[in-house]
Amino acid sequence: MAYRVLGRAGPAQPRRARRLLFAFTLSLSCTYLCYSLLCCCDDLGQSRLLGAPRCLRGPGADGQKLLPKSRPCDPPGPTPSAPVAAAASGPRLPAANHSGSARMGTKRLPQALIVGVKKGGTRAVLEFIRVHPDVRALGTEPHFFDRNYGRGLDWYRSLMPRTLESQITLEKTPSYFVTQEAPRRIFNMSRDTKLIVVVRNPVTRAISDYTQTLSKKPDIPTFEGLSFRNRTLGQVDVSWSAIRIGMYALHLESWLRYFPLAQIHFVSGERLITDPAGELGRVQDFLGIKRFITDKHFYFNKTKGFPCLRKTESSLLPRCLGKSKGRTHVQIDPEVIDQLREFYRPYNIKFYETVGQDFRWE
Repeated sequence: MAYRVLGRAGPAQPRRARRLLFAFTLSLSCTYLCYSLLCCCDDLGQSRLLGAPRCLRGPGADGQKLLPKSRPCDPPGPTPSAPVAAAASGPRLPAANHSGSARMGTKRLPQALIVGVKKGGTRAVLEFIRVHPDVRALGTEPHFFDRNYGRGLDWYRSLMPRTLESQITLEKTPSYFVTQEAPRRIFNMSRDTKLIVVVRNPVTRAISDYTQTLSKKPDIPTFEGLSFRNRTLGQVDVSWSAIRIGMYALHLESWLRYFPLAQIHFVSGERLITDPAGELGRVQDFLGIKRFITDKHFYFNKTKGFPCLRKTESSLLPRCLGKSKGRTHVQIDPEVIDQLREFYRPYNIKFYETVGQDFRWE
């Protein structure tokens, strides 16, 4: 009888065992699924349930491939022991200012602009001032306030380098100075914008301007032919841009309708060559930043005929301006030069009186 009772109970035990095994397997599968969902996220640990898009790791040593309709996970961020290099558009930032992200900072509209003048030394000022750790500068000329104003301020802001709260955003477009609409447009962006104007002897500037154009268009008329409507009568052709740009007092009137003189800093293109540290010191004072750039940053390149930057921590070689800078000017008849000096004299004197500074171009 006992054998028969045991015999009837026997088949129930495998069933209970199978049920327990099934429950265990189901529990294990759920645990694995939850673990997978938590792991398939970016490096901040945000899962799909927290709003981050689902991602899967790329092929690794185990040879697994991404599943369809998935994106690769973002690469791991650098650790605090591996500081991120600064963006190419600006100076290298001190390691203390980094928190391990190359995207640190915000794109802001510029607080300062180098607005002129063409062939005055604007590129040199830009390259020199961007060495300062508190300045971030756009390397190219955006031409927003003269050619691209219709694109809007959001487009303009998108071009700017990322900056920290303590840094100044700067851009350079020399044609702004001679653009009639530029002062009003810049004022509408921000009436507090600081303006830098690099000026140079207008006769030398015109010859440099012509030399640059001649290198691109060898068939243009002579400098003398473009400068005068009638040389015998001494009638200078002010419609030629190379001549008109040098009438600084005339262009400055448009800027003073919108900005006080205290908000405009004038850099001497001549002193920028003979005393770059002194000129950059005054630029730094104008921008309200400490005098970081000093004599130790420069050396004079005799081949080019102007200063270059010494090598820095972020550069293994000294840095000079490009081949197009410092090119030999074309030879101009001395009598033509004298006539142009006489033409510019009243404009120069008025310019000196307006800005309170004698640039000694006579």
